[in-house]
Amino acid sequence: MGLKLTFPTAPEVPLEAALLSPHQLAGMDETAVAKIQLHHGNHLACVGDFFRVEGRTNGSVQLEGDLSRIKHLGSGMTQGQMYIQGHAGAHLGAGMSGGEILVEGNAADWVGPEMSGGKIVVKGDAGHMVGSAYRGSVAGMLAGEIIIHGSVKNETGHAMRNGLILVGGNSGDFTGVNMLAGTVLVMGEPGIRTGAGMKRGTIISLRKTGMLPTFSYSCLYRPTFLRMLLQYARDLGLPVTEEHLNGQYHRWCGDSVEQSRGEILIFEN
Repeated sequence: MGLKLTFPTAPEVPLEAALLSPHQLAGMDETAVAKIQLHHGNHLACVGDFFRVEGRTNGSVQLEGDLSRIKHLGSGMTQGQMYIQGHAGAHLGAGMSGGEILVEGNAADWVGPEMSGGKIVVKGDAGHMVGSAYRGSVAGMLAGEIIIHGSVKNETGHAMRNGLILVGGNSGDFTGVNMLAGTVLVMGEPGIRTGAGMKRGTIISLRKTGMLPTFSYSCLYRPTFLRMLLQYARDLGLPVTEEHLNGQYHRWCGDSVEQSRGEILIFEN
């Protein structure tokens, strides 16, 4: 059995829990984990004041309860597994470089910002700024994978530099804004201004979307790499059909204000 943390009642004031990552808790027993101090608003509080702690860390941490007010879970994570049976708060997996996070519920804003490796899976919805750069930073997601089975809000993949983001539902506005490289796949309805300011990289939409006037139409074709990507997404349980796998895609190049080296692929419905 790995370490299990049960959270009976959500606090009124957010709790910052970056120290509850598997690599931070390696080798600790219940007593040691319960004594770890976390920021609770402007004060410090012990893990044991909020969580019921069971087991010992063996590379796996399981959290249960409504964690929507628990911030920075998995931040800086380098290895191991984190399983969240409930909702997760903001900054989930921020800056992580390895390991895997699985959320059975929804996640708040800033899932995987500036991550450089590892994998995050959210079975529900996520908020704004998935895989994005923090304000004032030039680089967002650098590597790794983020899989959101539900919908996301604005600026998914903002300033993304590499990696893969899969969205099973709808996306908000400015998906892939200022994107330099990497791949974003949206299976539901995309928001407006998709790919604004993108320099390179690939955005794929399985639904029609209005294109910015700074994008130019290239061709209708069947990309070989896309079939492999879609098959991978289907294996993960995302809603990919045979039509998606075998269909053709319209290719648009842009953004022309950034020399038109990025691409948006839109499924021909």
